[in-house]
Amino acid sequence: MIRMLMLAMLAATPVLAQEAEDGNAPPQRVRSVLLYGDDQCPKAESEDEVVVCSKVGESPYRIPKKLRKSKFRPESVSWTRRAELVDEVNRQTLPGSCSPIGSYGHTGCTIQMLQQWRAERAERKAEEAAIAGED
Repeated sequence: MIRMLMLAMLAATPVLAQEAEDGNAPPQRVRSVLLYGDDQCPKAESEDEVVVCSKVGESPYRIPKKLRKSKFRPESVSWTRRAELVDEVNRQTLPGSCSPIGSYGHTGCTIQMLQQWRAERAERKAEEAAIAGED
C-alpha cells in the first residue's frame, strides 16, 4: 500500500513541474485598484502582474447618488423625538425589559406576565357581567 502511494507521488511530481514551466503558473502579483471619476486603469509593471480595476463613483469623498436622497433627514427631526428614539432602542437592555440582555431582564418578564394575567381576568369578569346582565 505504501509502495503504491509513493509511486503515485513520484509520478505526479514531473507533471507539476511541467505546468510551472509552460507559463500556466499563477501571477506573482495581483493589484486591485479603485477608480474615481475619469481615472484610467494603470498598466501592469511586469508580465507576472495582473491589475484589476473597478469604477466606484465620482469621488472618494462624496456620498453615492443613490444614497443622497433619503427620506430621513436628521435636521428635520426634533431633539425630543431623537431622545425618544434613543430610549426606544435602549429599552431592550434596561431593567424591566423582559430581555436576556441587560440587567434585571427577568423582572420585566414577571411584570409582563402579571399584566397579561390582569387583562385576562378583567376580560373574564366583563364576559361574566355581560352574561349575568342578559338573564
